[in-house]
Amino acid sequence: MAWKRNPARKSIYRRQLAAQLKELHDQSGKTLAEVGQIIEVNQGTLSRIMNGDRGTTLLLVKPLLDCYGVTDPVLREDILDLVRADQAQRQKWWRKYSAVINTTQYGGYLELEESATTLRSYEPQLIPGLLQTPEYARQVIAAMRVDLGAKQVQDLVDVRMKRQALLARDDAPKLWAVIDEAAFRRIESRTTVLKAQLEHLLDVEPRTNITLQLLPFDAGFHPGLYGSFMLMSFPEPNPDVVWVENLTNSVYFDGTDDVGRYTEVFDHLRATALSPAKTRSQIESMIKEL
Repeated sequence: MAWKRNPARKSIYRRQLAAQLKELHDQSGKTLAEVGQIIEVNQGTLSRIMNGDRGTTLLLVKPLLDCYGVTDPVLREDILDLVRADQAQRQKWWRKYSAVINTTQYGGYLELEESATTLRSYEPQLIPGLLQTPEYARQVIAAMRVDLGAKQVQDLVDVRMKRQALLARDDAPKLWAVIDEAAFRRIESRTTVLKAQLEHLLDVEPRTNITLQLLPFDAGFHPGLYGSFMLMSFPEPNPDVVWVENLTNSVYFDGTDDVGRYTEVFDHLRATALSPAKTRSQIESMIKEL
């Protein structure tokens, strides 16, 4: 189903801008329809700007300030500075990698991931990208993307490492990852890489916003055998989304039935997997074996 709402977090600058513009509007005594007619902007657009639901531009705000009779140069510049600050915050870091990202199935995933409050991941074959070490990521990307050169592979490694910064934010999302045992043992022949990856998992696991569970081989057949998926939750009123990636494209669903089914599967997997404490012990044992 099509995504109908913007899940992005509102920057502090946008909230301040929206409050200032709303106050000026209320003081003006004009209706939104009247203002929209004067500056030739859709009434719905103005409403979303004043609610902080969308960003805006200097070209729109300057005539808006004229319409509200704002002549104080200090006040005008303060409001325009809020517009500039919000625009700067909306410049996504991954745009510099657009050439290589466009050749992958990322699509709109990065935007959704950055805005999520909760990430629930099931991975049957690999350690989740948000938890990978640089060398592990390089091995994975090079093996899966044989169509890319060394520079493109490194760019994608850089993107993967930069993504991980969201887990250390003050408003970091909660990550709950259920990972099949196969992912922990897939590259046992590359002892150094695997050991460093497992040690990294032990380093990040104590974070309060990260929960790791290992799904052991002896769990047998289970509903996760269809493949990996990511469930993402966002601030209200945005619906949950499930993201599924395959060889040639990626799709996401926000329909109640689709999300409900994947949520049911995830709940089954986390109930079947080892507890976080037992998972940690198992990882420690694997490191000793190496």
